[in-house]
This record gives sequence, C-alpha cells and structure tokens, in this order.
Amino acid sequence: QVDRYLYHMRLSDDVLLDVMARFQAEMVKGLGKDTNPTATVKMLPSFVRSLPDGSEKGEFLAVDLGGSQFRAHQVKVFDDGKQSSQLESKFYPTPKEVIQGNGAELFDYVADCLSDFMETKNLKHKKLPLGFTFSFPCKQTKLEEGLLLGWTKHFKVRGVQDTDVVSCLRKALQKHKASFDIDVDVLALVNDTVGTMMTCGYDDQRCEVGLIIGTGTNACYMEEMRHIDLVEGDEGRMCINTEWGAFGDDGALDDLRTEFDRELDLGSLNPGKQLFEKMIGSLYLGELVRLILLKMTKEGLLFNGKVSAALLTKGKIEMKHVSAMEKYKEGLSNTKEILTELNLFPSEEDCIAVQHVCTIVSFRSANLCAAALAAILTRLRENKKLLRMRTTVGIDGGLYKTHPQYAKRLHKVVRRLVPNCDVRFLLSVSGSGKGAAMVTAVAYRLAAQRKQIDAALAPFLLPLETLREVKNKMRTELEYGLKRETQASATVKMLPTYVCGTPDGTEKGKFLALDLGGTNFRVLLVKIRSGRRRSVQMYNKIFAIPLEIMQGTGEELFDHIVQCIADFLEYMGIKGARLPLGFTFSFPCRQASIDKGTLVGWTKGFKATDCEGEDVVDMLREAIRRRNEFDLDIVAVVNDTVGTMMTCGYEDPNCEIGLIAGTGSNVCYMEDMKNIEIVEGNEGKMCINTEWGGFGDNGCIDNIRTKYDKEVDEGSLNPGKQRYEKMTSGMYLGEIVRQILIDLTKQGLLFRGQISESLRKRGIFETKFLSQIESDRLALLQVRRILQQLGLDSTCEDSIIVKEVCGAVSKRAAQLCGAGLAAIVEKKREDRGVEHLQITVGVDGTLYKLHPHFSRVLRETVKELAPQCDVTFMLSEDGSGKGAALITAVAKRLHNVGQK
Repeated sequence: QVDRYLYHMRLSDDVLLDVMARFQAEMVKGLGKDTNPTATVKMLPSFVRSLPDGSEKGEFLAVDLGGSQFRAHQVKVFDDGKQSSQLESKFYPTPKEVIQGNGAELFDYVADCLSDFMETKNLKHKKLPLGFTFSFPCKQTKLEEGLLLGWTKHFKVRGVQDTDVVSCLRKALQKHKASFDIDVDVLALVNDTVGTMMTCGYDDQRCEVGLIIGTGTNACYMEEMRHIDLVEGDEGRMCINTEWGAFGDDGALDDLRTEFDRELDLGSLNPGKQLFEKMIGSLYLGELVRLILLKMTKEGLLFNGKVSAALLTKGKIEMKHVSAMEKYKEGLSNTKEILTELNLFPSEEDCIAVQHVCTIVSFRSANLCAAALAAILTRLRENKKLLRMRTTVGIDGGLYKTHPQYAKRLHKVVRRLVPNCDVRFLLSVSGSGKGAAMVTAVAYRLAAQRKQIDAALAPFLLPLETLREVKNKMRTELEYGLKRETQASATVKMLPTYVCGTPDGTEKGKFLALDLGGTNFRVLLVKIRSGRRRSVQMYNKIFAIPLEIMQGTGEELFDHIVQCIADFLEYMGIKGARLPLGFTFSFPCRQASIDKGTLVGWTKGFKATDCEGEDVVDMLREAIRRRNEFDLDIVAVVNDTVGTMMTCGYEDPNCEIGLIAGTGSNVCYMEDMKNIEIVEGNEGKMCINTEWGGFGDNGCIDNIRTKYDKEVDEGSLNPGKQRYEKMTSGMYLGEIVRQILIDLTKQGLLFRGQISESLRKRGIFETKFLSQIESDRLALLQVRRILQQLGLDSTCEDSIIVKEVCGAVSKRAAQLCGAGLAAIVEKKREDRGVEHLQITVGVDGTLYKLHPHFSRVLRETVKELAPQCDVTFMLSEDGSGKGAALITAVAKRLHNVGQK
C-alpha cells in the first residue's frame, strides 16, 4: 500500500542519471557570464584558490554563524611533519530575537560572543587572523568580502541583504576594540561547505569536493579557472560553492516533485525557493513525513483514520524522530513510542507502514543527493581528462552523521552512478570552524609564498628606465667596436663581413651552400632565376654532427663536413661541377675579405681543437684537398645573421638589419664605410656582424644580472663570455628557469620542497618547453603533463608558479633584445640624418618564431625605446641556406661588375 501510495518518490537509476545530466547543464549555466543571471544553481566563486598542502602553521580564530548555535573556535596548526592541529571551541545559543531582528544586533551579538571566548581563552592580548564561516548564499568578490544574496534556514535578519557581511562584522568588532580591547583581523569569509572541504583537505590532499547534508544541503568543488567566466584570469583552480539547494527553482524538477513537496513548499518561509534543498535537507524531511502520514490517515490507511492534533501541527515530526524510527533493530519500538507521544495509537501494521514511509522519504533524499554529487564528480573527471579518477569527498551535516542508513545508501548510489570514479567519503570534524581556520591558514601561507616568489622574480622586471640604460650602453659599445683604437678591447666586436651590397634582382645561376651553426649541418643546392620569372629553388640534405666530433679535433670536424658534401653531390648527381659555394659559419669570425674568416672563438657547445685563430675557409679547402674527390669555388664565408638579412633583402630592398633570436642571439646591419675605421675606404656600405652576444662581458650590465644568471654562466662551457647572449637566447633561458625552480623548491614553494633527480640535471629544460608552457592555449593540466614528462610531479599550484617563472625569464629576454635592437635602429636614423626612419629587420630563430609572446614583447620594446623609427619585422625563410647562396650570387655579381 505504502509503495503504491509513494510510487513517485521511488527513483530508478535511469531517472537519477537524468537528474545528473540536468544538474550538469545547470552547473554550466551557473559558470557562464551570460547565463548566470538566470541560472538557479548560482555556482558562486569562493576565492579559495588552493587546498592545504600540509605546510600551514600558526594560531587562528574562527567564528561560525549559520546553524542552530553560534560557535567560536581557536585553532592551532602545527608544522611538525605530522600535520597535527588542535581545536578548542565554545558554543553560544542563537536567540530568535537575534536571528529575526536587525543586522546591527546580529553582528554585535557575534562580536560579544567572540569577545567572551577570547577572554575565557586568555587571548585578548594577541592579534590573530580570523576566518568567518557564514553559511548563507553570498556573492564573493574577494576572499574577505561577500554580499549576502538572501537568508535561508529560518534566518530573517533585516538590513543585511546585498551588503558585505565582513564589513558588518568588522564594524561590530571595531566597537569592541575600544571597549573590550580585542584586536582581530578578518582574513577570510568561508561558506561551511567550503570549510568542510578544507578541513578534510588538510587530512587528505585528494579531497576536492565538500558536501553538507544537514539542516540544509550544499556542495562545493575545485573548478578550473578557465571555466569560471565570473572571475578574471584563466590560471589555476578555485573552489565553487554551487548553492545547489536552489536547483529546480525554475521548474526543472517539477516532474519529480510530489503533491507533498508542493504542500511543504507553500507552508515554508520562502515558497518557490530552495526546492532541491526541501527534497533533501533534514529541516524538511520530518515535515514531509508528517504531511504524508496526515493524508494517509485522512484516507483511512493509518491509525483507523483518527487524526490527532499533533498530526495537524506543523513541525511536530522532526528529523530526529525519522532517524530513530529507521534504526535497524530498535526502529519498530522507537516508532511505537514516538507515535504514542503524538497521541496516535498505532497498531503493529501502522508502525511498519510509518517506518516504511520514513525509509522512502530519506532514501529519496540520499538518491537525489547522490545524483547531483555524481554530476560534480563527472565534471571533475572530465576537467582532468581522466578515464578513471580517485578523489575524496569531505562530508558533514547532521543527516549524514546521525541517520542510521543514510551514509551507506548515499555511497552505494554514487558508486553506481559514477563507476569510473573511486570515491572516498571522509567525515569532517568540526568542518565549519576548523575549515574557516584552514582557509585562513592557506590564505596566510599563500600570501607568504607570494612574497617569496615576487622577491625571486623582482630582478627580472626591468622598468623602462633600465631598458633605456641598456640601449644607451649598447650604443656606446657599438661605437667602441667600430673605432680603430678601441676595437681590440671592445666586447661587441663589430666584425666587417665584406658583404657590400644587398640583392638587386639580377642574380642568377646554381650555387652550393653549407650551413654549420648547431648540432645539425646542411648542404644545399640553390638555383636562382632573374628577370620576370624571378625565383629561388632549393634542394638540401641534413646531416648530424655527433658530440665527439663537435668536441674533437679541427681536422676531424672538417673531414666530417667534406664527407657530408661528398654524400650530397653524389645524391644530387653533380660531383663533376665546380660550383660557387657560400659557407654559412655561425660562429664569431674576423674577416679580412669575403672569402677569408678567422674563427675568434667557439660558441654553442662546440669545442673542436686547433681551430681558434685559424682561417675556416683554408681548413675547408685543406679537407677537400685531403679527400681529393671534387673541387669547389669557395666564394664567401657567411654568418647566419647576414644570411637572414640577405634573404629578406631579396624580397624587400628596405631590409638593412638581420636579427637572429633562437639558440643564439645576434644582429648584423648595413653600416656606412666611413664609420668602419678598421677597413680601408669610405665609399658605400658594408654589412657589420655585431656579435652582440658578448655585450656586457666587461661588466657594463652587471647591475641587471641576477644570481641565477651568474649560476648559469658559471656552469656554462665559456664562463664570463657571451653574457648578453646568456640572458637573451634560447640555449640558456631554460637553464635560467631551472635555477629559479631549484631555488624556489629549496624555499619549500614548489614540488613539496623535494628537488627531484631530473631537476638536478643541466639542460633538462629545453626552450621548446618554455614555448609550450607559456602558450595561452594550454590549460594547466597540459602544463602539468609537460612537467611530468620532465620527471617533475607538480600540483596545480606548482604549474602556475612554473608558468610565471617561464614568463618572467622570456619577457626579460625579449625586452633586452628589444633594447639592443633599438640602439641599432636609432644609430641608423641618426647616421641618415632623418627625423623619421622607415626600416625592415629580417628575423629568424626559433625563439622569435615559436615562442607565444617573445616577438610581441620585442616589437613593443623597440617601439617604446625608438619612437622615431618605424620598424617592420620580416620573417626570414632559411637565411643560413638561401641567404648564403644569395650572398655568393651578389659577390659574384659585384666581382663581375668590378672586372668589367
């Protein structure tokens, strides 16, 4: 009979899966900026961005307003390696006249109770941080600020709605400060649900969901910032207080609400509101049971149809009665006793039927709660892109704790609805009090950590004034390098390249190009056509250079190069032709003519012996002679930076500067012959290879070098050399990042203070990882994956910090590079004697091409520091290959013109 009567309260798994899908849709609505105003599930940001990590410590106060009693707590958190804490509390009644009076009275009462508590605990002389648990829907704009959206749970205090409750509490405390000598700092406003999650999160770091099933019901969970439209920023996570009690207020659950639910709602303090809570929360379940029993009695199904006065009285059956009646063994005798007290004289059948009604009502509550919780767990799992997830739900509330069957039912249904989530349910001990203190402790920890991180990264933030100084110093060093008497001691070598023209479009023929400048070596055949069908066709082959050859003897290195050329000529079927060749040699060379280049010193990890001070063209010719298989006409030795300028110069005659921002960093530009004192002649122009990587080797930029730069320099192959390059080029940026991460880990700010084996390895952090980590399109989850590939087990918070470190290092690199370039374009403008200069810079290099922000920051810096120059940046296509052939072609053209 009862089953038939309450058929609509029995929910199948299909119905629950449908409820789960409806709730998921409501969550998405609540998170969206445009859909939130009409969403019933408000998905309120709590501004709690981090769970406890076990390193919290200190003494905190907490006050807790929202239940049947007001509570004050003192919480001590010990950093003793055991994650222990100590809680002392005192309970105060919440009189009806206070919870239904005006705002000033309520907050004065809270301040009175807190003052009494501090007196009894002898805390009046201390200034302590306080967490305020306020278990009502609030719209938070900061961790310590929240506007009350509306009262729930029998509270009806006038003049508080839409005001900031923390300000109200601070005002009340301010009055007490004068008269009672108490001094507290309200640091966090916390919802009891969030408090529950934080308390359990202190004991189990997997806990990322909080659930309350008591007088009211609610859930919170850690959501990805990128999904929260209501708060600025995409980094990290934030706890969302769902306020799920209002689910269904728009009619979304009308098909599941029974006549009893409707009647209960009409008789409540807030008709039409909190409809989901009214189907779940213990405040309402006793009343639901009363309404069902009343109707069944009226219909003659119970108590011989006799309705007692008690059965007609609202609130006569409470949750404690329902729990007692459902007890496993003594349930029937309890039922008889309770019904007799209500002047209902039950038969045994009546007792069994009433007990069954209680079971169905509380079972439906557990089912609905499980469906909404399953929706949250599914969202968490999908956010993490996991097929299977382990997580913990922190849980609190009288219904869950005191009802004999509720917890077991809830667990069972959740596991059935989300079989791919392994869920642990952890009971919170005084969640709302200790939780508020935990939120405060975490806020305290984060503020202290923020200070330390800011201090570590502060030296990387270069104000405009500093960048101007760098530009001016670079200008001074450029001039030193051009002057005969200072050239020998100059750090920016300003090497003449003997490239005296840029392409004019008449170049044509077949050319070979060699490209040596990194761990790979290329041989190219380049066919250039002139006239109307102007084009450049290229064929190339890439060969590896093993480490033992990079760091062996010079003879071995050049023999290896010639072996690669022989393979290529064979491959292309051109072994007999004596082709003109351009040799891109991307290391500092002092040239005496276009086909003579003396190596000044190796960079980029090369260490071949007997090469420094030697002519690399001679060494190449010697190796060709030793092999005695083919002959080549070596026309030009070329630096890759010059090649970059020439490639862009072929497309845009306005291109007179070449920039490489990749593994290495360098610039070349066309200089007036009259300014180049170390080369005879004053007519025309010549390309100068600045070799600006050595800028600062004389100590002139020591004021901006950080301790991390010094560590990277000391651990490099060439300590004290190429200091500017070590701050701006891809080869070193990852290493700077690694040094910072080690320092932050030592301070306990990263990776739980554990320096992993992989973090100790030099060179683990390649520049491509910087580019990936800083990509705006990458969620933190993917950043964590990259770090895991590097053997770094990171939390979400770690990932944010790593991303910030990468950003600081690469931004500084781009700004320093921009300051150097600004010095060159300004020099060009002044040399031409124009008010405004229009010029193109040919650019190449992985850092410029692949890093998500480097090119933008570089361009902005140049614009800021050289406002009278209109600089166009043009991406070079294969400067070192095509560029070398073009230089060879231009040299041939100029040579022929000279001969004529």
